[in-house]
Amino acid sequence: MDIAVIGAGNVGGTLGRRWAQNGHRVTFGVRDVGAPKNQELLKQAGTSASLAPIGEVAARASIVLLATPWVNTQEALRSAGSLEGKVLIDATNPIVLGPELFKKGLLVGHDTSGGEQVATWASKARVVKAFNTVGWPVMANPRLAVRAASMLICGDDAEAKKVVKQLSDELGFETADVGALYIARLLEPFGMLWIHMSFGLGWGPDFAFQIIRR
Repeated sequence: MDIAVIGAGNVGGTLGRRWAQNGHRVTFGVRDVGAPKNQELLKQAGTSASLAPIGEVAARASIVLLATPWVNTQEALRSAGSLEGKVLIDATNPIVLGPELFKKGLLVGHDTSGGEQVATWASKARVVKAFNTVGWPVMANPRLAVRAASMLICGDDAEAKKVVKQLSDELGFETADVGALYIARLLEPFGMLWIHMSFGLGWGPDFAFQIIRR
């Protein structure tokens, strides 16, 4: 698969690197192609990966991973150009980073979600909410103890969700489709719970939730 990654930080860098190592063609959209941190990411990702300016990255791919800080998300989508018909994996959470995070909590909710807002900003993309309920250390290795971490996804396009489920399963998650895109209104508070436990309570980032059924 041809995958573009917008937001090459911990989440985007980890997911993109692992997909490239699995043989997918991954292009990281970055502001500065020559920056040492981006060159190091490229070296880790291997020969299936490349770097490109954000304005060029989406044109090369059928799948786009959105892994930006919320404050930068709308501008990143605007810079990416047309995403018409593309599978857009929204890994964002509508939060502010820094000391105000727990005071402000989720910036949208109840009657909408960050995922639905992303779908409005990228109106012709096939948006799937995923990879927002755990941190990047779990994305690097989803197997904890004797079980794989669960990854919950939602979206309105059934075929797009199948693509995202395949990419999630390949990483080692136990992936569950939990419904339409409006269910992001539930997944984003779930992601906020993980953030609270990880950083607010001091659990650290190397834990995840699992679905257990009889």
